[in-house]
Amino acid sequence: MKLRLNPLASDILICIYAIVSLYLRFKYESETAISPMNSIVMGICFVTILWVLIKLEILNPNWFGLFNTSKTKS
Repeated sequence: MKLRLNPLASDILICIYAIVSLYLRFKYESETAISPMNSIVMGICFVTILWVLIKLEILNPNWFGLFNTSKTKS
């Protein structure tokens, strides 16, 4: 059995993850003197984790219904 979240739960989890990861990055950067390259690498790592979860189809974002996700063949 493969773990899959429904689209609404995926959207909410992605939003929470983005907000928490940005908070952690800003908090860490303000407390320590790190270079801009370290900040970029940290951001890429956070985005890569999210991308992998979507590619493994654990997260199934619907983008809160903003885009038509149904695939129709013409």
